[in-house]
Amino acid sequence: MRIRRLSEGTVNRIAAGEVIERPASVVKELVENAIDAGASQIDVAFRGGGKSLIRVSDDGIGMGPEDLELAIERHATSKLSDDDLVDIRFLGFRGEALPSIGAVSRLSVTSRPRGGCEAHVIAVEGGRITPPRPAALSRGTEIDVADLFFATPARLKFLKADRSETAEAADVVRRMALVNPHAGFSFATEERRLVDVPPGEEEVERIRRVLGTEFMENAVPFALEREGVQVRGFAGLPTWSRGQGGMQYMFVNGRSVRDKLLSGAIRGAYADLMAAGRYPAIVLFLACPPDRVDVNVHPAKAEVRFRDGGLVRGLIVSAVRAAMATRPAASDTGLARQTASSFRPVMQPQSFAPGLAETQAAFDMNLPPVSPAVVEQAQAAHYPLGQARAQLHDAYIVAQTRNGFVLVDQHAAHERLVYERMKRERAERGIATQPLLVPEVIDLDPVQVERLSGATEILAQSGLVLEAFGDGAVIVREVPGMLAGGNIAGMIRDLADEISELGVATTIEQRINHLLATMACHHSVRSGRKLRSEEMDALLREMEATPNSGQCNHGRPTYIELKLEDIEKLFGRR
Repeated sequence: MRIRRLSEGTVNRIAAGEVIERPASVVKELVENAIDAGASQIDVAFRGGGKSLIRVSDDGIGMGPEDLELAIERHATSKLSDDDLVDIRFLGFRGEALPSIGAVSRLSVTSRPRGGCEAHVIAVEGGRITPPRPAALSRGTEIDVADLFFATPARLKFLKADRSETAEAADVVRRMALVNPHAGFSFATEERRLVDVPPGEEEVERIRRVLGTEFMENAVPFALEREGVQVRGFAGLPTWSRGQGGMQYMFVNGRSVRDKLLSGAIRGAYADLMAAGRYPAIVLFLACPPDRVDVNVHPAKAEVRFRDGGLVRGLIVSAVRAAMATRPAASDTGLARQTASSFRPVMQPQSFAPGLAETQAAFDMNLPPVSPAVVEQAQAAHYPLGQARAQLHDAYIVAQTRNGFVLVDQHAAHERLVYERMKRERAERGIATQPLLVPEVIDLDPVQVERLSGATEILAQSGLVLEAFGDGAVIVREVPGMLAGGNIAGMIRDLADEISELGVATTIEQRINHLLATMACHHSVRSGRKLRSEEMDALLREMEATPNSGQCNHGRPTYIELKLEDIEKLFGRR
C-alpha cells in the first residue's frame, strides 16, 4: 500500500481522541477559553452525564463572524505572539479545542463581540460546517456541545456512568474556580447545582467556599520563593489525610495540572509525617517565568515540564515542611473544636521557652525528675498543652489547659519525640552509638538475614551495627546510644520487615528516616506504663518544643483537645 494523506475529517477525529477524552475534557477546554476571554462569570450546564448537552456561557470579549470561522479551524489562535511556544501566557493556545469537539459532536458557537451590535452563530456537526448567521445573544459567548461522540460511537463504550462523568466535570470547574477567584462559576445538572461561587472573592474565601470550612480549619498556609519560582498555598495537616489523592489541587501559572513531579514533591514533603497509603489535602499554586516551564508536552496540557525540576521539587518540600514545623499554638488557633463524639487533633504548638532542658531530662526516664521549682514555673505558665492532672488506663494523659483539656496518647507522643531527637542528633553530629558489652545474636529466617545484610550501610548510618552470623542469625554489635537497654531482638525483626517494604524509588534519606522511626517506636514508653506527675508534665513540655509532635511516626494524632464551650454544650449549659 502506498502512503497517502488522511482526510481532514479523519485527522480531526484523531486530534479529538487526543484532546477530548471524556465530557470533562470538553468542559476544561471551553472553560479555559472563557477565562482567556476575560470572563467574569462562567456558567456550565451539564445534561446526561455530558453526552446529551454541555453548554458553557460567559461574559467575555466575544467574537465577530470572521473570528468565529477561524475559531473552528485547526491550529488557529489569538493567544500566541509571533508563533512563540516559549512565552505562553494563556491557558489555551494551540487552537485545537473547538475543531476537535466539532469533529465528534454537534457543536454550535454563538458570540457577540464586546461593543458589537449583533451576535452570530456558527455550527459544526461531525466536522461539517454551517457558515455564520445572525443570532440573539446579549453579550459574550455561548457554546453548545450536543450528542458528544455521536460521530465516534465506539468512544461512548469507554465512558463511565453518568454520575461519575458528572462528578469529574464538576471537579474541573471547582479547580478552575480555585485559581480564578476574580470570576464567578456555576455548574448545574438536570437535578441540582453542584458549583456556585460569586465573582470577586478573596483567594482565602474562595478556597474556603470550594473546599469547605473543615479543610481551612485543618490546613496551614505556606509560601516560599527561590530564583524567580514561587510556591504558596494551604497544606492539610497530616492527621487530616485522605484515602485517595482527590483533594490535591495543583496549579502552575494559573493552569490546573496533575503532574508527577509536583505529586512526588508533595509526597516527599509528607513522607516523614504520614502513614503509608494516606494522601494529604493540599492547594498548591506555583508561579514561574513562562520560559522556565513547558506546558506543551501533553495533548490535554495536563502535565508540564520544568527547566529545573530539582529546584521546583526542593522548593515545594521545603515550603510544606516549614509550614508543618511552625504551626500556630493550640491556644491561639481560634478554631472551633468538635464535640466529644467527633474529635479532631489540635494544631501544632509552638516552641515553649522555660524549663525545656529539665523537663526533657525527666522524660528520658533514666535521669532525675523535674525539680520542684520547674514544676511551679510550669504551673504558673499558660502552656498550650496544659498541666497533667491524671493518667487513664495507664495509656492516656489528661492535661488541663486554660480553656479546656487535652487527652494525650503517651506512646504515640513519646514515639514522635524520640524519633525527632534521633533525626536532630544525626543531622548535627551523627547518631552516637553504644557498643554492646556482649554482642547480641538474634535468630532470624534466611530471608530476613539477607535483607539486613544488604542494608548494613544504611543501618550503620542509622546507628545500628550488625552483620550476618551464619544463614539464620545476625549479630548486633552497636546500637544508637539513646536506644540502649531496649528490646533489640524485637526491633531487629521489625527492621527486617520494614526494609522489604522500602521501594527502589525511595531515597537514602527517606530510608534512614523510616528505619529511625521504627527504632523510635521500640524505645518509646508503652501503653500500660504508669507515669509520675512530673514525667507526664515533662512529656507535655517536650511536645510543645518538638516539631511535628501533633502526630506519631505513622501519621496518627498524638493528642486531641476539647474546649470548655464544647463541654458546656454537652451538658446543655450553652
